[in-house]
Amino acid sequence: MTILVIDIGGTNVKFLATGHDTPRKFPSGRGLTPEEMVAGVKAAAPDWEYDAVSVGYPGPILCGQPMTEPVNLGPGWMGFDFAAAFGKPVKVVNDAAMQALGSYEGGKMLFLGLGTGVGAAVVHDGELEPLEVGRFHYKKRTLEHYVGNRGRKRLGQKKWQRRVEEVVARFVEVLKPTDVVLGGGNAKKLDPLPRGTRLGANALAFVGGYRLWEPAGGGQAPATAANGTGRPAKRRRTRPSHPVEKPQ
Repeated sequence: MTILVIDIGGTNVKFLATGHDTPRKFPSGRGLTPEEMVAGVKAAAPDWEYDAVSVGYPGPILCGQPMTEPVNLGPGWMGFDFAAAFGKPVKVVNDAAMQALGSYEGGKMLFLGLGTGVGAAVVHDGELEPLEVGRFHYKKRTLEHYVGNRGRKRLGQKKWQRRVEEVVARFVEVLKPTDVVLGGGNAKKLDPLPRGTRLGANALAFVGGYRLWEPAGGGQAPATAANGTGRPAKRRRTRPSHPVEKPQ
């Protein structure tokens, strides 16, 4: 089966199909509707053949459909018939969850996506469980308020880094993962990475999109392509061993 994977972001829509090495993209933005997204993908990749489609959506998903309209895109996403629009079977998941599945290497992995907001997911023995944590109450507001992109700009780098380290430690204490991956555009701004974590790669969302169509348990295979080229991504760790230690 050949799969077209679409990663919808607030700045760009990126997509890659089985058998191709280089993702293609076009700008998204606050006016982008789902009809325009589908039309843009078809116009940019008329030469790509595919049997099914995976869509990474920047918001919560219930029963394969967006539960809310996205903050950084246009209207019309709730209730949109992606399968009819593409004329192919379609699976829609949260974008952080798709990247999490692509980052999975075994055991119990916690994924935190640090971008415009905060995304999260757990993958345990190959089973994906998205977590909608951005609106969780934290201190006087929400997690998103403190560790999302606006929080980073408001607090400054040093205070934002401390907030992220504190949030990671709390998740680790509660969930006790054997592996912690930090992804999203802001994860690479952390210096150093919180202890016991490793840096993800946005392009692993494509790997996750392919894995969505694998048989049960297929998500347990190690990730092999993190940059759209089929070459393993370079990874940055704060220490080489697992499991993650419980914070003091």
